Amino acid sequence: MNIERKVRAFAGTVILLSLALGITQSPVFISNYFLWVTVFVGVNLLQSSFTGFCPLESMLKK
Repeated sequence: MNIERKVRAFAGTVILLSLALGITQSPVFISNYFLWVTVFVGVNLLQSSFTGFCPLESMLKK
């Protein structure tokens, strides 16, 4: 599995997990503040599509 696929898998997992923890109808609900994690990951994916810089990708290369 190459780095790009790992980044996508990690981002998808974090988004789904933060939605499960942040939506009140979820059986594993903790707090609405977990939705900010979803926003952070989405913004990071958007900026990396424009700039080509992804912090997770640079960490995985090391």
